Amino acid sequence: MRRFATIVLGLGAMGSATVYQLARKGSRVLGVDRFSPPHAYGSTHGDTRITRLAIGEGEHYTPLAMRSHEIWRDLGHKTGRTLLTANGGLVLSSSAKTSRSHGDHFFANTVAAAQRYDIPHELLDAAQIRRRFPQFNVADDESGYFEPGAGFLRPEECVSVQLDLAEQHGAELHRDEQVSAFDVSDGGVTVTTDHDTYSADKLIVAAGPWLPELVGHPFTRHLTIYRQVLCWFDIEGPVTPFLPENFPVFIWELQGKRQGVYGFPAVDGARGGLKIATEQYDAVTTAESVEREVSAAELGAIYEEYAAPHISGLSSTCVKATTCLYTVTPDFGFVIDTLPGAPRVMIVSPCSGHGFKHSPAIGEALSEWAIEGASRLDLGPFAMSRLGLN
Repeated sequence: MRRFATIVLGLGAMGSATVYQLARKGSRVLGVDRFSPPHAYGSTHGDTRITRLAIGEGEHYTPLAMRSHEIWRDLGHKTGRTLLTANGGLVLSSSAKTSRSHGDHFFANTVAAAQRYDIPHELLDAAQIRRRFPQFNVADDESGYFEPGAGFLRPEECVSVQLDLAEQHGAELHRDEQVSAFDVSDGGVTVTTDHDTYSADKLIVAAGPWLPELVGHPFTRHLTIYRQVLCWFDIEGPVTPFLPENFPVFIWELQGKRQGVYGFPAVDGARGGLKIATEQYDAVTTAESVEREVSAAELGAIYEEYAAPHISGLSSTCVKATTCLYTVTPDFGFVIDTLPGAPRVMIVSPCSGHGFKHSPAIGEALSEWAIEGASRLDLGPFAMSRLGLN
């Protein structure tokens, strides 16, 4: 049986960051994924992901985002590949909003985080938003938080870069290999796949929507999988107003809707479309049973309810559409903690739809845990005990 210092299960956002950081530090690491990342079966795909520094889900996330931006820029410098584009981010809300963004007080929390960590930002009223970004059909009582350092990431490129660098630093990566089980003993951890059996001192499980089936009860009660739909709508007129230099990434807490809407500039030019999505928490699914096709009815509903009323200049023609999966906890927070009764196993589910931007810092923290026994980053807010898992 071949032995490693650390085995990482899942090579998406968190897994790719972790194997890179471990390999960079000279640790003997094996990474295993049932597919060949980057792929479109989990949560790490879709061309773009929003990144922002002031985090409305809670101030304790902001140090993660700040460190992640440093790592993204370092990776881009090392490889010459564009991972992070800071074209600005706009959060829109009002006292009349009825939608929720990963919990209550998202807008106020965002502003508070920016003030606490001295993150450059502006607060805009409706008139100022209309002058600067006339593409948004804001109501008179809506206001905005604008963060110039926010922007978007290219998730597939981010995963590819980190996996490439991990292999260059000596990591062993097994693609298209499915894990069936892992066992823990005083002497280490054993992982069984459909190809072989391996052992290690430490195990990091970053399997995204496949995590519940790997770790089983009681996690299945606290990690719920929801299908999300991503749409790219054509632009009716000139593309210039929607290019990244003129149009920010945005998160909009809407009035009269259960969910808000978020979106991106036309990152791929005139025919690439404008990516728009909402967040859906109606139908529970699994990574295996999810319906991956997007119906015409779904596209029509998203355009009519979330795109056309709020963004001027979008056509009803959908350039492309895809689905992804959210793995959601009851409080929309992350789970990053050792498995109860098994201190050699770290369960990593930075999930609930806002994890990707934090992945480099989390990967760094996990490498410190695996090599040094503890992370310099405070992982306490992500402990399982808050969910009754201990």
